[in-house]
Amino acid sequence: MKIPPANPLFDLSGRTALVTGSSQGLGLAMARGLAQAGAALVLNGRDEQKLTTVAAALRADGLRVTTAAFDVTNGAASAAAVARIEDEVGGIDILINNAGIQRRAPLVEMTEEQWRAVLETNLTSAFLVARAVAPRMIARGRGKIINICSVMSEVSRPTIGNYAAAKGGLKMLTRAMAVEWAKHGLQANAIAPGYFETELNQALKENVEFNRWICGRTPAGRWGQPHELAGAAVFLASGASDFVNGQILYVDGGLLAAL
Repeated sequence: MKIPPANPLFDLSGRTALVTGSSQGLGLAMARGLAQAGAALVLNGRDEQKLTTVAAALRADGLRVTTAAFDVTNGAASAAAVARIEDEVGGIDILINNAGIQRRAPLVEMTEEQWRAVLETNLTSAFLVARAVAPRMIARGRGKIINICSVMSEVSRPTIGNYAAAKGGLKMLTRAMAVEWAKHGLQANAIAPGYFETELNQALKENVEFNRWICGRTPAGRWGQPHELAGAAVFLASGASDFVNGQILYVDGGLLAAL
């Protein structure tokens, strides 16, 4: 159900939000938060059946949801999908570029396919979808673009060189978007999660040694929960952030603040 905001600055009623990679995990949690704040939600992923199932569950909670299954790494498919959403649902006011994958390997063993797959999904897709959405936002004189970075936009660990490169690039793409589009009334910012408990991280969470290391490394002493990203997403999608541009909001339990 929609949760009325205590402050109208955070009310997303009358706005349409497209969230890529939103059939599960962090993308779904942020999408749900936007819909609860009043936005008409468009879920994206490659698995149409999964999107249909998730959308039905959200509608059962009284939220306004449609789906758009398309490959965000395909520029033509992204452009066609954005045009279709604008025609059938309404102008996209909020874009969250969340789609992402991991392909772990030491750099000297990493295949070209592993490198390219992560760069294309985690970085290039944000450019392609934003490139399709931004001209329409510019024509309307307003819009919110939120890219999902990571603490790996700042630091790295062994076997994720491709992921760190993609997320570091996404940080700078966010700033490039702000520099070019702020004059048109758009705000481009990013959310950078730390370690969150999701389906994709389940194996890491269940690794006793790694789990102990993460909880010890993070001042909060625990993993983040997906719903804890919703507030950051609503803030950056709402009027409360109209003079916030080119910024990276780290939601990491204090991880980057500690040695």
